[in-house]
Amino acid sequence: MAPWLASGLIYSSGLALTAGSITMIYITTRTFNFAVASMATFGFYISYTGVELYGGAPYQYYPFVFLFGSFLGIICYFGLNRHLLRRKAAEITLMMSTLGYDLLLLSFIQMYADFLTHTYRLFPRRVTMNVYDFELFGIRAAAIILPLIAIAILIILHIFLTRTKFGVAMRATIENPVLSGASGINSDSVYLVAWVIGGGMAALGGSFMAMAMTGTPVMGMYTIPLMFAGAILGGLGSLYGGMLGGFLIGITEYAGVFTLSQQFGPWVQGYRMAIPLILMAATLILFPRGLAGIPLGKLVGKLTATKRGENT
Repeated sequence: MAPWLASGLIYSSGLALTAGSITMIYITTRTFNFAVASMATFGFYISYTGVELYGGAPYQYYPFVFLFGSFLGIICYFGLNRHLLRRKAAEITLMMSTLGYDLLLLSFIQMYADFLTHTYRLFPRRVTMNVYDFELFGIRAAAIILPLIAIAILIILHIFLTRTKFGVAMRATIENPVLSGASGINSDSVYLVAWVIGGGMAALGGSFMAMAMTGTPVMGMYTIPLMFAGAILGGLGSLYGGMLGGFLIGITEYAGVFTLSQQFGPWVQGYRMAIPLILMAATLILFPRGLAGIPLGKLVGKLTATKRGENT
């Protein structure tokens, strides 16, 4: 497997989880969660701390990463989001509250990095997590394991939302919160679970991305435009579309940079973020609702009708 493709799969898997996190929280609470940036960065630092202090591979610390991200989501919900939702705050107010929370988390990240430096003599401000990886079938293990984990999370979420009683209640609240409330569904619990899942996915996505890029205290702030680009590309009304959009944004960035660098030279690296954003803009021009707005049913119907006509 080409190195750029291996790194692209790793990075795209993380971006898919962070974009899915944004979509999950938005479709349930109407909140654009800007704190996803620092949640992702904290996720990277949890796995980095585990490997440095206790040894082993980063993968064994991913359950703790998810739990810590969920904890950050719970704090945001009970500390900010819940009160604003009860007061029927505007979407811009909900969004700005998460931006303030993100800046607070960023301060804690900086302090935590200093703590690791002064207490354990580590160098946490520029970390290359891929040095902790190993090879599996001659390929970087992360290029196999992380996409599989991302797919597994998507399958688990699908089963949860379609096969469990609470998942069905959650979908009902997303589609019609007023009617679901009148039916006796506790919207407070639904919103809390959305922040638990969304926070965990954001932190896990940050740990994934750090396996393909340099981990720094501002890693999340650097990648947040692409996280939102993935969520918007996939369609903000679809969790599955958001995760697919995040994956496409990530793989397009790596594939585009590799291809253009071969043609025009390494200076293209400075414009790497423009490539996925151009993809997002082009897709939205054709399909304003993103990938979720593509009428696949109609396209399949037309293709089927055409094939039947050819057969007759």
